[in-house]
Amino acid sequence: MPWAYLLECADRTYYAGSTVDLDARIWQHNHDDDLGAAYTRSRRPVVLVWSGGWFDRIDDAYAFEKQIQGWNRRKRQALINNEWHQLPALSRRSAVQRREAEADLPHPPAR
Repeated sequence: MPWAYLLECADRTYYAGSTVDLDARIWQHNHDDDLGAAYTRSRRPVVLVWSGGWFDRIDDAYAFEKQIQGWNRRKRQALINNEWHQLPALSRRSAVQRREAEADLPHPPAR
């Protein structure tokens, strides 16, 4: 079964991944110097904090992994806490904050 997952590393950062064998993959992250990801290898131990196994294909789990990798920490924490209703607001808030920041930028004088 394909899985997307989030690990919390020893340095409190998050690592997003996808796999077809969740238990084996977490073991690799914590113990295997050849198959574990380079990122987690230097941040052991890692702990599984979220997983989703509703994907039909590994490609779909991988696509969701890539989506999570683009999220900020607050949005990842909402996912971990099963606060699905917060996810759109956290995305919109970023866009609104960007627009507000751009509006505050000094504009060149009109000619």
